Amino acid sequence: MSLFTASESKQAEALSGLAFCNPFLPERIEFERAVLGPDLAGTGPVWSAPADEDGETPNLLRLREKCEALAAAARERLARGASADARELELYEDVVYYTLYYRMEPRFYGMIRETPVRKKSGKAHPEVADWYTEFESAADRFFGVIPGRPRPCRAAIAHLFACCFQVRRAFHHTFRSILGRSPAVAELRAAVWQSVFTHDMRRYRRSLFRRMGDFSVLITGPSGTGKELVAQAIGLSRYIPFDPEKRRFDVEWREQFFPLNISALSPTLIESELFGHCRGAFTGAAADHVGWVEKCGPYGTVFLDEIGDVAAEVQVKLLRLLEARTFSRLGETRCRPFQGKVIAATNRDLPREMDAGRFRRDLYYRLCADTIRTPPLQRQLEEAPEDLETLVLYLARRLVGPDEAQGLAEEAVDWIRRELGPAYPWPGNVRELDQCVRNILIHRRFDVPAAAGSTPDPLDAIRTGALSADELLNWYCNRVFEQTGSYSAAARRLGLDRRTVKARVNAARTAGLTAAP
Repeated sequence: MSLFTASESKQAEALSGLAFCNPFLPERIEFERAVLGPDLAGTGPVWSAPADEDGETPNLLRLREKCEALAAAARERLARGASADARELELYEDVVYYTLYYRMEPRFYGMIRETPVRKKSGKAHPEVADWYTEFESAADRFFGVIPGRPRPCRAAIAHLFACCFQVRRAFHHTFRSILGRSPAVAELRAAVWQSVFTHDMRRYRRSLFRRMGDFSVLITGPSGTGKELVAQAIGLSRYIPFDPEKRRFDVEWREQFFPLNISALSPTLIESELFGHCRGAFTGAAADHVGWVEKCGPYGTVFLDEIGDVAAEVQVKLLRLLEARTFSRLGETRCRPFQGKVIAATNRDLPREMDAGRFRRDLYYRLCADTIRTPPLQRQLEEAPEDLETLVLYLARRLVGPDEAQGLAEEAVDWIRRELGPAYPWPGNVRELDQCVRNILIHRRFDVPAAAGSTPDPLDAIRTGALSADELLNWYCNRVFEQTGSYSAAARRLGLDRRTVKARVNAARTAGLTAAP
């Protein structure tokens, strides 16, 4: 008696591929077609969430039914002494993984959507899974019949349970946070999935789940393209062990993301927020302070937004953090271990910043082991114009809730198409689209920034008197910043506050006022 018939063997191969493939790559469709054949419902190569629905499809329901039936039949044959070679046993295990995941998937999703219970301290309790016994029993029943192998230990089943919950969280954050049907956005979702699990999920599950904190992520792309959403999707999808005795995960996953916008703080405050400080380390340090890198722990992620703006002295300490995995609080000499993950983001051209001597090459090469680029909104809408409705509805739901969202979305899309047209370049990307929807909600119009869609030559504009006083000052602040190489030095030369200089430099670059004489 064989483990699989010829047709079942083909199904098992396809289900094995589904269990370990990147769900956001076109290969997923081919695996589904191999299992379902003519029963495959119409689907395209891009799997994108609508703004108001979850990702359930008829295909998934059919796949679950077929996988469950195949796993049950193969288990009974093994229990009756069916012969099986190494490859057939490997396929059986993969079909069982797929079956167990989808048996528990609704409960995993419920854990993701439910409001966490909080302690008196304000921190949330790690999730409790009282129904884990059901998972453990099913895993033991399926894997315990494999010939020549001992029954799976509790630790192995708990690890599989933790992996299943991680997969569900990763799918949720990637599918629900990164919207759109354009190829560029599909590639972004696939890149996020690989950043969490690498391209080889089997190797990840065997060993890499312990080591992914060692790999930093660098997210680049224009301002307003959702770099923090990408960082959050990766950071909140990390592996968290499950304790089968306590029936709870080691930490609450929602509290493992620690963002810091570097451009909003002075170098001293950046160091304090990142590394912490001791009492008396600087004026105003009245008590010890624990920084983000100490709080995040082994399953946490520190997100450094606008990494291209960090001062040279902070770059040195970040390099030490990534190379030696150690840090010290401000005002102490003790070395503390860093166990978490670092994700950084920037809208700057870091190779250009390195050539100009403003960003350390050794730090760049520590950050860029895993690089993801977010696409501009203009490219997304050129590839998939229908994404405008999806994105506007998503933004509308966040602004006014589900009851009023559809009406606001229709009003906003109608205004955008009538007043801006399909060729509008959206220089502020999704952030600008969000402000557009807000303006339409309040005023029924959106005042397009004067510089949007154009990149004027500032020298010609200066000669012809076409620049406003504000635009002229923005251009001059950017020019001085490029000469001095830092906001602080530019501020001293200009006699302005550092934050004012930064704001005007950003305004100049957004408007394209960057040409040098």
